[in-house]
Amino acid sequence: MAAKSEFFEIDTGTAEILHEPDGSMVLLVNGVPSSHVVPGEPTRLDFEYMRWIADFLDDAYPDEAKPKSRLTHLGGGACTLARYFAHTWPGSRNTVVEIDGELAQLARQRFDVPRSPTVKIRVGDAREETDGFKPATRDVIIRDVFSSATTPRNLTTVEFYRSARASLSEGGLYVANCGSHADLTEAKEELAGMCEVFPHVAAIADPPMLKGRRYGNIVLIGANRPLEASDALTRNLLKGAVPSQFKGEAWARRLATSPRFDPAG
Repeated sequence: MAAKSEFFEIDTGTAEILHEPDGSMVLLVNGVPSSHVVPGEPTRLDFEYMRWIADFLDDAYPDEAKPKSRLTHLGGGACTLARYFAHTWPGSRNTVVEIDGELAQLARQRFDVPRSPTVKIRVGDAREETDGFKPATRDVIIRDVFSSATTPRNLTTVEFYRSARASLSEGGLYVANCGSHADLTEAKEELAGMCEVFPHVAAIADPPMLKGRRYGNIVLIGANRPLEASDALTRNLLKGAVPSQFKGEAWARRLATSPRFDPAG
């Protein structure tokens, strides 16, 4: 059975909802896949980088603090990760920043996003909103913002990282989805800026990506505290449909600072 599509005019162009035969939905924004959602199943994450983010945060953020945690999602789409954390971290408060007002409304109408205050959707520019955050008012920031297939430049600067870090609690975590080419140029540039701001950095990706063999997603992490992979996190990352690896501070800083870094080394 072929998938069926619906098209919608939104503020930034066109959104398409692709209805898959298994009941899942894929949201495309201007032709680029943005989100995958299964109505009634908020824990199903078919985009692997989202699974990596969820696995990392589930492991790294203290269980006792999850019910009162404040998560900010820069980039909305179908609010896939906001739905996930609203369900798996009961009591958490999720704020989604989405630049496209029509897309935000579409998400509310079609993707069973939990009501406010569990999930708030704030229409605004991610950089402007981040610059306006008050100090220490959030515990997790997830940046997943793309214009076409590229993260806007103003969300990859040292100034942006400073604003993000300032808004985090002492034990807070900054996590970003970075789309990078085979030479890891984008990841290298982002990590170089993050290293100027965050005391500790790390990354997650699948081995071919980490070895510089293809374009793909690499998850970048910044924190005020040391970042390590527990045995449980290592197992969870390896058992996914696309097995991945956690790379700690030494690897991340080598990538950020070495002009001829061999990612396979």
